[in-house]
This record gives sequence, C-alpha cells and structure tokens, in this order.
Amino acid sequence: MDIPTTMRALQQTSLKGPQDLRLIDDAPVPSPGRGEVLIRVAAAGINFADISKAYGTFLGGPQPPYLAGFEAAGEVVAVGEAVSGPQPGTLVVGVGYGAFAEYMVLPAAMPVPDGWSAEQALGLMVNWPTALAALKPLGRIASGETVLIHAAAGATGQAAVTIAKHYGATVIATASPSKHETVLALGADHVLNSLDDDLAAEVLRLTGGADVVLESAGGPTFKASLAAARPVTGRVIVYGVTGGETAITNWELVYKHQVHVIGLNIGVLIEAAPQIFGELMGELSALVAAGVLAPVRPTTYDLVDGAKALEELHARATVGKLALLPR
Repeated sequence: MDIPTTMRALQQTSLKGPQDLRLIDDAPVPSPGRGEVLIRVAAAGINFADISKAYGTFLGGPQPPYLAGFEAAGEVVAVGEAVSGPQPGTLVVGVGYGAFAEYMVLPAAMPVPDGWSAEQALGLMVNWPTALAALKPLGRIASGETVLIHAAAGATGQAAVTIAKHYGATVIATASPSKHETVLALGADHVLNSLDDDLAAEVLRLTGGADVVLESAGGPTFKASLAAARPVTGRVIVYGVTGGETAITNWELVYKHQVHVIGLNIGVLIEAAPQIFGELMGELSALVAAGVLAPVRPTTYDLVDGAKALEELHARATVGKLALLPR
C-alpha cells in the first residue's frame, strides 16, 4: 500500500481556543515506532479534552503548534517492530496524538467489532470506558440505587444512562430542554433542566439524595452535585470540568457535604491501574456482545470544519458523539 509523505491535518496554532485551528496540507505522515501501528484515519472523535487543550487548561497538554485530536478509527496500513496485534488491513480504534489528520500513529489499538463502521466505533476507547468506570469500579452502582448523570445527552452521558439502567439503577439525568426527549428515549426515569438553579433541591425531592453522581459539568453545577448526593454514603465521581473550575474545602466536607468525592481521568486509570482497566474493557466487551451497548452513528463534520465542530460542542449545541471525517 502506498503511503504518502505528507497529509492534510488540523493544527492548533495558539492557546486561545478552537478558532485558531488551521487546516494544513503539508503535515508529515508519522512513522510507527516499536509497538505502534499507523492507521489511515477514517473518522476522528471529538471530545471536550480537545477544547481544554485548545485553551491550554488540559494539564500537561501539548504546546502549539500541534496536530489536534487524540481519538480515531481507521485501517492499519503499517506496523512498527514487535507488534503482535492488529496487522495491515485491520480496522481498529484507539487513542494517541494528532487524530485530526489523514494518518495517525496509535500506541495501542483494539479491533473494531464485526459489522461496525469506523465512525460507530468511536467512543469505545474514551466515552464508554469513562461512563463504565464512573459507574462500576469507582461509583460502585448497585441495583435499586439512584444515579444523577449530568450532560446526559452527550456521548459519555448517553452511555452512562444506558449502562446505569442495565444495572438496575434509577436514573435522574440533566440536559437542556431541547435534549430531554433524546435522554428519555435512552431510558432515563427523570430528566431535569441542566440550567435550573434549584437542581439539587429537585433531586432531593425526587429521591432524598443520589447514591452516585456523575459530575462532568464543573462550575456552579459541581456545588449542586455535592448537595444532591446522599449524605455519608453518596459518591460523586468527577470526570470533567466543562463549566470551569470550582473548589471544595475540608470544612465543607466535614460540615456541609459529607460525601465521597472521587476523581476520574481515564488516561490515568489506564496507566496507573491497568488491571482495573483490563477488567473494565472485558466488562465493556460483554455489554457490547450482549447488545446493551449498540453502535450509534455520530454527527459528522468534514475535516475543514473542525473548528466549527469544537465550537458547537463547547457551546453545548450538540447531541451525542461528534466525528471529523478527513476524506
């Protein structure tokens, strides 16, 4: 297979945000190193982490100029030394650096399930594992418990609603009013307005307190999440800061919010707790095989419209998974 020496890609040129994402046509095609594979990108996933990196708020994030994106699916076209996994011709999905491009190197990749397209596989390595990790090994969700899921219309939120219902939980979801029907169709028992100033009071009215809270909103919503959790036994799993940073003090944990606050970064989980992540992916595979988690087709954008896609995600104007198509 002929592999070109240069490619089209989206380059982040500043830390002022996605508006400074530029399409270039002379980016060098990377070469796979030891244990790596080179894929021809068929679809690249868009995530809030891409926005954080564009604003320089992602801890340890790349410095401009850099090729943006980190999640992609596509066909393996070359492999580095000591690769015993996917070989050329295999359709895979994975995470790495520079996904918003025609070619990308992946240090680890999993085959796309039979019958799934590359677009449908996006989320298998990011959104779905995050939702499952928040609910199971960290949130310890059990049948009959109540879970509060913020941003429930997003890719991770939708997966969380589906998984929580499968494990017998009562789901209270939050989303903007225009997205309520989407969330209810997933099986949520209650959907609240994510902009409601009395969010915590409404959760307490419905349940007396949520056993598990999936907190990705940040900002003022973080305080509402703490107040909505069941005292003493409630678990608040924090895996996003889309609404900005906020703080909680030791005084508040003692006198105001007697809850468990647990941070989740799926990248750190992979590196620091590989056994837990391996068990997690095994459970995820079982959910896929059982049809609990079914492939969904994301909203797609052409590569040239990458800045627009990120800005729409940042403005919370989107539903579900978003993808860039480089070809």
